[in-house]
Amino acid sequence: MSGHRLLSILLAALLATTIPSQAADNGDDPEFGGEWNPGLNFSGYIWDSAAKDFIRADANVPTSDPNDYKYELQCHLGGGDFDTECLGRQIECNDGPDGEEGIPVIWYSRPRGVPGAVWAIHSGPTCLYDPRPEDLLPRIAADIQRQFQSLPVNAGTVVAQPSPHTLRGAETNFYADAAEQQFDVTMFGQQVHIVATPVQYTWNYGDGTVFGPQPSMGAPLPQDRWGEKTRTSHAYGATGDFQVVLTTTFQGTYSVNAGPPLPIPGQGQFNAPPQTLSVWRSLTRNYADDCNANPQGQGCPGVGAAR
Repeated sequence: MSGHRLLSILLAALLATTIPSQAADNGDDPEFGGEWNPGLNFSGYIWDSAAKDFIRADANVPTSDPNDYKYELQCHLGGGDFDTECLGRQIECNDGPDGEEGIPVIWYSRPRGVPGAVWAIHSGPTCLYDPRPEDLLPRIAADIQRQFQSLPVNAGTVVAQPSPHTLRGAETNFYADAAEQQFDVTMFGQQVHIVATPVQYTWNYGDGTVFGPQPSMGAPLPQDRWGEKTRTSHAYGATGDFQVVLTTTFQGTYSVNAGPPLPIPGQGQFNAPPQTLSVWRSLTRNYADDCNANPQGQGCPGVGAAR
């Protein structure tokens, strides 16, 4: 790409990423590409997906990320000036998802709400592929939770001890086998990396008893300790077959085009495949029959077996 062509793209990007004039009262520097709050707040505004426009953000709505973020053109010196030496070695952004050219940017962060906090380089350089990136990021933020909940997240599996049979009145130990997962999706033509981390578990034991949501996934017990009460164990009061269902709650983060990881608002809940557990009853009796002399006597193999 020629230097004149590259400079034209950067100047066009600089004009496209200028913060809207309505946001000037919040103290943002219009020379930077853009700044937004991970709770959908972008330069004091949020993207209203229904109205397809910006509305003023509610400053009282908290976010879980302690930082603010912004991006700046990689070789931008301020105003209309660029570092020509930097232009010769900056990254190429000509391989966008739809074949379009993008803009090279550096991501910055600073602690939110700290007086005098200084912007520091967070990550980059990386590419943004959109003619109006100041609209792009809020659009992704507004839709990321729906995207997160639609992912094929594996909720894990249910493990029971003992299984597939257990005894009425005895403690059956349950634990979950769930893990962090990562996904790469395309949103509005941008590459979005999503990380889903299990944080809570809800156990439906199939007999009307529900435990959770709570943070413990349980743990396996050695066989000689089966029957002990654990945080996730359950004692059935009746015999029969029960469908045990685990619901795993995941917390997510996302990053756009290798930018900084941002928290996904809310959480996603996903169900593991149900496990069928057969609950039997145990009986203790004393017998005097000699099964060799009377094979049909009480207590002999195959005689009087009951669930």
